[in-house]
Amino acid sequence: MITMFDEPAARSRSHGLRPDVLAAQANRLGLRRITGRCSWQTYDAAFSEALGEAKADGVTHVIFGDILFDEHRAWAERQCTAHGLMAVEPLFGSSTTTLFNEWTASGADAIIVTARAEFLDESWLGRMLRPEMLDQFARLGVDPCGERGEYHTAVLNSPLFSAPIEVEHGARVLRSGCYALDLEVRSTKSEVRSDAAR
Repeated sequence: MITMFDEPAARSRSHGLRPDVLAAQANRLGLRRITGRCSWQTYDAAFSEALGEAKADGVTHVIFGDILFDEHRAWAERQCTAHGLMAVEPLFGSSTTTLFNEWTASGADAIIVTARAEFLDESWLGRMLRPEMLDQFARLGVDPCGERGEYHTAVLNSPLFSAPIEVEHGARVLRSGCYALDLEVRSTKSEVRSDAAR
């Protein structure tokens, strides 16, 4: 699982998540983590370095979650091709309404952690994605999957997870036109042991 963090490695670059949230997701998926530290200006170079590490570990394909925008897909392909890796985009070109409906019917849970103030107010922070949101998103001009950056989520449970992630809600801030919710993992003894083993 490749994640880019800010320069102090305190928050993930795009979603503003603490490292312990990403570690908990990786643990529950049984994935090894590769992380990079960067500014937005050095993002491409740091991501390329992470791909080089993945390639050295024997990785051959890298899965991305892009749905829309050819430029995002082209960026992923350029980055991977430079390392002899194959970029895989299984969702690309899909209907975001269909994907939203499939997600909310899957038994998985994703919590809204950032909301772009232009579209969504602070009250959206901390909400789990639910089917009834689809009509609200349509009225507000929000893409069902937040593909224009209207919102970002953190997955806390999934049929692929070995166990749900329990979190505590922390501070809410407004930064760069986005409301953001801080999440902290409620650590269990087994979680602490698992992190210590890494």
